[in-house]
Amino acid sequence: QVQLVESGGGLVQAGGSLRLSCAASERTFSSYGMGWFRQAPGKEREFVAGISWSGARTNYADSVKGRFTISRDNAKNTAYLQMNSLKPEDTAVYYCAASRLSGGAEVWSGNYDYWGQGTQVTVSS
Repeated sequence: QVQLVESGGGLVQAGGSLRLSCAASERTFSSYGMGWFRQAPGKEREFVAGISWSGARTNYADSVKGRFTISRDNAKNTAYLQMNSLKPEDTAVYYCAASRLSGGAEVWSGNYDYWGQGTQVTVSS
């Protein structure tokens, strides 16, 4: 069982930046693909970014390409989401997730096996 704990959320003005962290309990963290999803009020959870076990492969939602960067530090069992040029429409609860499908940067939420509890990101206009 992998436990994931997100941190780094908060309130920021439009145009600002935040870095989310996802700390994993599992020492075999490097064997999992990682992803970030978000859910805004009244909307379905949507894919934001994914990264393979080595970090060599990444995927991004079109809405965040060029603004967000996913990365990981396997020595620290931690994944990150650097969010720049934030917009009010980025406001959501952000979740990190781990996938046993380590080779790809999975887009579909059904390919993820473990989820964190979420961290709130609020972008004011």
